Amino acid sequence: MSAVWIEDEPVVAARNFAAERDTALRAAHEVAKLEKRLCRQVGQAIMDFNMIEAGDKVMVCVSGGKDSYGMLDILLKMQQRAPIDFELIAVNLDQKQPGFPEHVLPEYLSKLGVPFHIENQDTYSIVKEKIAPGKTMCSLCSRLRRGILYRVADELGATKVALGHHRDDMIQTFFLNMFFAGKLKGMPPKLTSDDGHHMVIRPLAYVAEKDLIAWAAHQQFPIIPCTLCGSQENLQRKQVAAMLREWEKKYPGRTETMFTAMQNVAPSHLMDSNLHDFKGLKTTGVADDNGDMAFDPQPLPPTLPARSLQGLQTLQVVV
Repeated sequence: MSAVWIEDEPVVAARNFAAERDTALRAAHEVAKLEKRLCRQVGQAIMDFNMIEAGDKVMVCVSGGKDSYGMLDILLKMQQRAPIDFELIAVNLDQKQPGFPEHVLPEYLSKLGVPFHIENQDTYSIVKEKIAPGKTMCSLCSRLRRGILYRVADELGATKVALGHHRDDMIQTFFLNMFFAGKLKGMPPKLTSDDGHHMVIRPLAYVAEKDLIAWAAHQQFPIIPCTLCGSQENLQRKQVAAMLREWEKKYPGRTETMFTAMQNVAPSHLMDSNLHDFKGLKTTGVADDNGDMAFDPQPLPPTLPARSLQGLQTLQVVV
């Protein structure tokens, strides 16, 4: 029987082995590239916004979703490579949602060997009691959650509170505020809490969601679905996210361009008098880089592709 296998299948077996080996090598190479990119982007965000300083105790908020798992994982890697010493402590708020697998996170965090704290607070019942069926629960839920996490940060002596919002979350928030709140306001990578006592950081500010999805699949994080906001299908955020995905699908690179735009703001070319003194504006006769460019000769591209403007006039958001 063994002779048959040796005689009839040697070339095919060798070819299959080589193909499998090449596939495995390519997969390993892609994973290594992804890890390097994630670490580089998180490290760049930490440096650009001075998120973590020597001696900091960073409270890493872990919900059980892919983003917070990814944030903790990358911060642990950065902690080993960083030129400064800082502490990490993982914190999960168990909101007592029905069916929540309360054993998953303690087991996972214990295996990692990272210090952690599980805070038990029944905010689920409060949200269900206060919010009518069919209404958005995110606002109340997030307020309750923030208040509890800030208290826990004080109790643990944390100097920074790290949240797992990524680049796509920031862009979505910008459009949500513009469409539904009438504000040009985003989700900053670093800010103080409303009481001024806590520093909130978002180390994943430069990271694309698709990379976090790929990293979560590779690391096989024990994902815990949310039965509050995660179960609401008609959220405005989901509508905006779908719109942005469609834009990116039709016009690759648009997401990156929008994110870059959020870092290049010209207050003099908007309409907020609190940011720019329009009333007191006077001509000076001196060249101004922020002045109107209408009278300056500008080179025009030889051809402006018609499709580059497509999609801008067909925006449709359901309120």
